[in-house]
Amino acid sequence: MTPRVVIIGAGIVGANLADELASRGWTNITVLEQGPLHLAGGSTSHAPGLVFQTNPSKTMTEFAGYTVEKLLSLSADGLSCFNQVGGLEVATTEARLEDLKRKLGYAASWGVEGRLIDPDECEKHYPLLARDKVLGGLLVATDGLASAARAVQLLISRAGEAGVKFIGSTPVTGIDQAGGKVTGVRTPDGVVPADIVVSCAGFWGPRIGEMAGVAVPLLPLAHQYVKTTAVPELAGRNELPNGARLPILRHQDRDLYYREHGERIGIGSYAHRPMPVDLDELPQVGPEQMSEHRMPSRLDFTLEDFLPSWQDSQELLPALRGAEIADGFNGIFSFTPDGGPLVGATPGLDGFYLAEAVWVTHSAGVAKAVAELLVEGQARTDLHECDINRFEEVQTGADYVSETSQQNFVEIYDVLHPLQPKESPRNLRVSPFHPRQQELGAFFLEAGGWERPHWYEANSGLLAELPEQWRAPERDSWAGMFHSPISAAEAWKTRTAVALYDMTPLKRLMVSGPGALALLQRLSTGNIAKKPGAVTYCLLLAADGGVRSDVTVARLGEEEFQVGANGNIDLAYLQIEARKQSAADPAQWVHVQDITGATCCIGLWGPLAREVVAKVSRDDFSNESLRYFRAQQVHIGGIPVTAMRLSYVGELGWELYTSAEHGLKLWDTLFEAGAEHGIIAAGRGAFNSLRLEKGYRLWGTDVTTEHAPDEAGLGFAIRRDHQDFIGAGALAVRRTQAPVRRLRCLTIDDGTSVVLGKEPVYVGGEAAGYVTSAAYGYSIGAPIAYAWLPAGVQEGDSVAIEYFGRRIAATVAAEPLFDPQMERLRG
Repeated sequence: MTPRVVIIGAGIVGANLADELASRGWTNITVLEQGPLHLAGGSTSHAPGLVFQTNPSKTMTEFAGYTVEKLLSLSADGLSCFNQVGGLEVATTEARLEDLKRKLGYAASWGVEGRLIDPDECEKHYPLLARDKVLGGLLVATDGLASAARAVQLLISRAGEAGVKFIGSTPVTGIDQAGGKVTGVRTPDGVVPADIVVSCAGFWGPRIGEMAGVAVPLLPLAHQYVKTTAVPELAGRNELPNGARLPILRHQDRDLYYREHGERIGIGSYAHRPMPVDLDELPQVGPEQMSEHRMPSRLDFTLEDFLPSWQDSQELLPALRGAEIADGFNGIFSFTPDGGPLVGATPGLDGFYLAEAVWVTHSAGVAKAVAELLVEGQARTDLHECDINRFEEVQTGADYVSETSQQNFVEIYDVLHPLQPKESPRNLRVSPFHPRQQELGAFFLEAGGWERPHWYEANSGLLAELPEQWRAPERDSWAGMFHSPISAAEAWKTRTAVALYDMTPLKRLMVSGPGALALLQRLSTGNIAKKPGAVTYCLLLAADGGVRSDVTVARLGEEEFQVGANGNIDLAYLQIEARKQSAADPAQWVHVQDITGATCCIGLWGPLAREVVAKVSRDDFSNESLRYFRAQQVHIGGIPVTAMRLSYVGELGWELYTSAEHGLKLWDTLFEAGAEHGIIAAGRGAFNSLRLEKGYRLWGTDVTTEHAPDEAGLGFAIRRDHQDFIGAGALAVRRTQAPVRRLRCLTIDDGTSVVLGKEPVYVGGEAAGYVTSAAYGYSIGAPIAYAWLPAGVQEGDSVAIEYFGRRIAATVAAEPLFDPQMERLRG
């Protein structure tokens, strides 16, 4: 018997989800909509429907591609719900033209066909353009216009015929729960029983979240859209449903986009000031009053905000000088702190799911993923970039959500570097070492609210001493952004002397209780049942055998384990599984606690690391006493420390953990002890280079749930004597099949070109894979890139990486590139 599902919201996401579930045989579904079903009054009801598929995110591109595919197949009276007129993005500045080259690379990496065209061809495809303003364009023929409102009606009809119940004009007033599980949804007409509730309420999502006790980090913002009067050059074109002949058009240099409405042009603008919306102040529109021009999500037009964009539009499209603004409104859309959707199960309430902040572009793709998650237990598309649990607690506060979401609105069409830091808010989370890092001139970038040093200006003097073989070539302006040659000196000192790295931002969990061992044995691929002091590197697998995370597990006591995790998604997963286990057998209770903020960590690494620690500790740090992948309780300068013999940079040393109160003293103690040995503080720039030289994978960048351990080069983390873990059965089946792809190490042939990640890789002239991580390898004197490539590509083969339209020759190399015998780590 299928579970009882209630979907809140019958917009483009909720209707698609109902349809996707029904097509998989789940029909015990009720869809609740506060507005009338024929015109719900949310973002879907006024969305202009532009679908540009290409995105820096592979996941978001896949979502958009499926949306195109599904809407093309959804038709009535011979008309589909998608008009595939193509998408054209034009550049009016050199910076934008370069960005379009990068965007074409994304398209090739993710399997979307596109091409760069010159001004003449731009004008040919869009005759209204002022050719002299345009430097070039990116054309994707499969983009186009979604008829969102029409699609919703067809989806409601199809799902309704399959047995799904749709109830309109019925607001949700509460979420019932018992024992940590959702039990029903309250409405003015009573409670609708439910085993699963999915909130697809769009910008009303935070309100539904409040009812369930779940933070929904989403900000409703108004976005301007106008329709012009008839444009003379378009005379005679009838406004058919979703009718258009010209491609959808983006003028991102002015934060504008355009689509046809018969003889008129629709113009959308992100050029105005952010306009946050208070849900309590929305116009009250009853179901019987709802119309195309009157709905809660359609606010009054503020002409003064649009006038600069009207002038910019007339300059790009001179034909608009013969038209006027006929109709305009400020329509509400959802924005989040990082611009991504909010998808997945919430950790604090079993059975409560979100599919929020989803635009029409990605709607069917997200709905398909959520349906897979519910029916199969896992989505077939990697969801970590849009998982509701990806945010740290500080990132879900109202002030943070408001400020960052508004900034995302401002920057939505900006040319942003992959390392582009937030300007504000900053200094939300700093390690105990922060005062010393500032004194050393740290250049900070931010991630997860943490300030992370990328290099230290105090080390600039080392550049004069840097041996010639360690000197890296000068980078181009793009690869050189948020980079410093000082990183070469920091890598050199790590390999030849000793360095301190701030590892505090890495997520640390304490898993304890009588059921802790059983939980970690069940979830991980490693054998955790070792004596206290053992540290195990292992994987957390999804049900299909894909890699959902990689972790280190240190057994500190019989019932106490410290887990080094990848982020909040891992925390939520372990907490959910711990709760299930504790409920199933109270004697096997487990407590999972995030201890990151209460603790800190220094990576002390380099061939002279033992000399440094010997000066300030009476404990035995010899290889015989503290072997590789072992942990030990020690004292350094009188400070209690958990020392783990691990190294992500491939050098002798330890991760040294202590409570936050002792952090600054630990730093000072080690720094003073290392002075005679040339100790330095080193940053993430050097760290990333060193870890790629050793071939260490970064989960979420090099590996995700879509990859199996063996193809990712992580098969060694599967213990043969331990096969009773989640995903083991699926993994065993996968291992009987030949892999179709592998993660490969590439070295750049010219010795100078540094790429940044996500660039397409060409094999035999065809786009066949994409770069994951990249850096200059200071120890080996060559740029490095890791890339997913067909399994048939072998070591020694030649490939090419496309970087801003230029093909760069590279060679598949044996890995690791540095210290393949692990002598430096184990010495």
